[in-house]
Amino acid sequence: MEKLSVVISGFDPYEGIAVNPALIVPDTLAKEGIAVDPNDFEDPLHGVDVRIHAVHMPVSFGKAWPMLKETLDRVHPHIVIATGLKQAARGILLERCAINLKDTTRPDADNVIPGHRVIDADGPAAYWTGLPLRAILNAFAADDIPASLSSDAGTFVCNALFYHLQAWAARQPRPTMCGFVNLPLVNEQPHPQHGLPLAQQITAGRDVVREAARYYKRPMGPDILIP
Repeated sequence: MEKLSVVISGFDPYEGIAVNPALIVPDTLAKEGIAVDPNDFEDPLHGVDVRIHAVHMPVSFGKAWPMLKETLDRVHPHIVIATGLKQAARGILLERCAINLKDTTRPDADNVIPGHRVIDADGPAAYWTGLPLRAILNAFAADDIPASLSSDAGTFVCNALFYHLQAWAARQPRPTMCGFVNLPLVNEQPHPQHGLPLAQQITAGRDVVREAARYYKRPMGPDILIP
């Protein structure tokens, strides 16, 4: 059986968040995997063993990327999906690009405040996501999961990790699909104004992995970039 390896990253708890979906969702998907209909012979994932590996890092400019890269060097994945937490988000945010900028007065987990500076003086201004955004949004709609596109992942640790990840992917000899997804707070109340139930966020994570894997096996250009 053909194997497709996926790494999903998340972050350790930060700023007193008791239940961090960017920690729980990757671990759950690595443990439970994704479901594919064995009788659907038209599915690009028919006969493919999708193996998911989870890793979580501190919210640290200096430590997050080296820890993720250590996993990438060990696993050699086909797909990498980084996740973060966006506390003000109503639903899932699909990040379209990583920008070459660190700009914050807020300390990271190591109490580091980088100020205003580029991530890589020799790097491009931005990298586009490699995820099939249109297909993922369609899957979210079918599962009634609130979601939207986001222009970028901000200028804090999430964006820095995303930028390093896309720069790494651009250097790989084998095509490697990478992207970033921000999750909202966990909110188990019905019809919350902000946040989503944990089970719904896990379903969203499965949708992202499944559609990314399908796209990797059968790419279609218009699925990636949405104006």
